Amino acid sequence: MANFGTLVGNDQATDVTTLGTSNTSASVDGAKVTPGAKLDGPPAVSVLNTLPVKGKAPATGYDRNQMFGNGWKDFNGNKCDERQDTLKRDLSSVKFKDAKKCQLASGTLADVYTGTTIKWKVNSGSVDIDHVVALKNAWVSGGVQLSQDQRQGLANDPLNLMASQASANRSKGDANAAEWLPANKSFRCRYVATQISVKKKYMLSVTASEKNAMERVLSTCPKQQAAAATPLKPLAKAPTVAPGTSAAPAKKPSTTAPNPKQVSPGAYCAQDDEGTRGLGKNTGKSYTCKSSDSDTRLRWR
Repeated sequence: MANFGTLVGNDQATDVTTLGTSNTSASVDGAKVTPGAKLDGPPAVSVLNTLPVKGKAPATGYDRNQMFGNGWKDFNGNKCDERQDTLKRDLSSVKFKDAKKCQLASGTLADVYTGTTIKWKVNSGSVDIDHVVALKNAWVSGGVQLSQDQRQGLANDPLNLMASQASANRSKGDANAAEWLPANKSFRCRYVATQISVKKKYMLSVTASEKNAMERVLSTCPKQQAAAATPLKPLAKAPTVAPGTSAAPAKKPSTTAPNPKQVSPGAYCAQDDEGTRGLGKNTGKSYTCKSSDSDTRLRWR
């Protein structure tokens, strides 16, 4: 479900036309647009099988704005925030409010969640920007272990964003694939493959029931690809410290040689000391633990 200012229209009956459940793209003025990220990587089934299977973690500490960033960010550095970039990517026949073509005024969405087409205008309320993997689901699937920057990346990553009918987005909430799937059955394979791609990239887990639901969907489209996304590098784990204590500072390597052992010249020495040097107790001279040609026993010589 979308976050922080994602509402970009109210669903009005005059704005929505049913296309049928087979439509996943719109062709308006000759421009064909299929909403969502590109899925041109490895088979989604094989990526799914690499995801860890775990139960949902507690939602303790979850706060959307605090943990995933307050407001949309400019993920790709093009000076436009990701809400506007997603609208530009997913809508056709777009018109802009500004000269730099950053703020959209209107466009047409072939909504892949419902199989309807929506003639959208700014402030109409009919279109949301959905997080394909809901942020709360990400949190309970391992997102709590990500850094703040990584979580903000997940919340603004085009891979995890989809322009969709507002009511469909809101009915989804923070559900996973076992709890909610798009009404448009022809899009379910791409929807599940996108979720798998996001979870792989951000090192998130799936529940057993979630994986089963994904497998059922993908059984109808075994050649469905996931995204060609590079997984994040795991964060270095800090040492475990008992409550109320602080971690001991790391020991610096010694820069001085240890003091030589005090020895008695001619005395026997241990096998472990063979080849080492010692300092005569009374003479102050240096002696080595070794044998001689005439005496195989180790002595300080």
